[in-house]
Amino acid sequence: MRRLGVSIYPEKSTKDEIFAYLTEAAKIGASRIFSCLLSVPHDPALIKADFIAIHDFAHKLGYEIILDVNPAVFQKLGISYNDLSFFKDIHADGIRLDQGFGGFQEAMMTFNPFNLKIELNLSNCTHMLETIMDYQPDRSNLLACHNFYPHKFSGLTVDFLNRCTNVAAEYGLRTAAFISCADGFGPWPTREGLPTLEIHRNLPIQVQAKHFVALGNIDDIIISNCYPTAAELKALAQVNLRQVNFSFKPVPQLPDLERSIVLDELHFKRGDVPAHMIRSSVSRIKYADRNFPLFNAPDVLKRGDVVIESSLYDTYAGELQLVLQDMPNSGCSNVVGQVAPEEMFIADILKPWQKFSFI
Repeated sequence: MRRLGVSIYPEKSTKDEIFAYLTEAAKIGASRIFSCLLSVPHDPALIKADFIAIHDFAHKLGYEIILDVNPAVFQKLGISYNDLSFFKDIHADGIRLDQGFGGFQEAMMTFNPFNLKIELNLSNCTHMLETIMDYQPDRSNLLACHNFYPHKFSGLTVDFLNRCTNVAAEYGLRTAAFISCADGFGPWPTREGLPTLEIHRNLPIQVQAKHFVALGNIDDIIISNCYPTAAELKALAQVNLRQVNFSFKPVPQLPDLERSIVLDELHFKRGDVPAHMIRSSVSRIKYADRNFPLFNAPDVLKRGDVVIESSLYDTYAGELQLVLQDMPNSGCSNVVGQVAPEEMFIADILKPWQKFSFI
């Protein structure tokens, strides 16, 4: 089950701000927290006092809490890889290793007596994961999470993300990556967005999430910076984390049957793939006995148009299509609406038989 997550930075927010954010995010289904020990003052007593209160509040809302650490944090706090009791004492559920130890240590950490999750940095295309696997970790306590990137043009490419993520997926590890609100802070001073993928940096937050859903290999989608607006949270609440869903703008006075086909049916991309359109054919079978009058047939079908074939197209009547490339209209195809232009790059990567819907 894919999950939505949030990030919090206790050294940059008041407890009341964090509590309010966690409460609102829980209402839209957020259930895991990324929190950072890399940027906080390294006083164990202060960390315990602040973090326990936050973590206890978060647990009451059903959150899982993963803390970002590295070997330098271990050293400054006097923590050993074979004694993770400090993290248990502050009521965390796991730690994310921003930098690795060498392989053997990570494998040993997965057998900690507290069952803390050990999350690996997934944004390094090395053989570290394979090395850890050589040391036979407890995979049930092993996760993998990408980095986020504050600096413009420093984020990952999709190809690189897929290459790294697919290695973790082959070992059955749960994966995570970050999306970014339009205006927010993270652990570092730079405020140019905080995404994992560079192509996400200037996209609406819900489109970033939809893209990860379409890619299919990211299990946990985490908002990296604080704080998204109420409008951004509302938009995220409408994202279906189980399947791709496109924002749909209907044409005026769309007939009820066509509206129902678009919005109420579960669609999938057919296995035989043309270049000009995505075809969803179930509706033409389900409504084979219905009449589909011609009512909006422009001369050119444009990229992003959602089409339902009229009865003039005979056996194709009722079939839904999403146009990928401009093409002439035969005169039989009704345009029933459009997909938001900023989401059409997601349509380009849909796989054969992949499910999708419209909102």
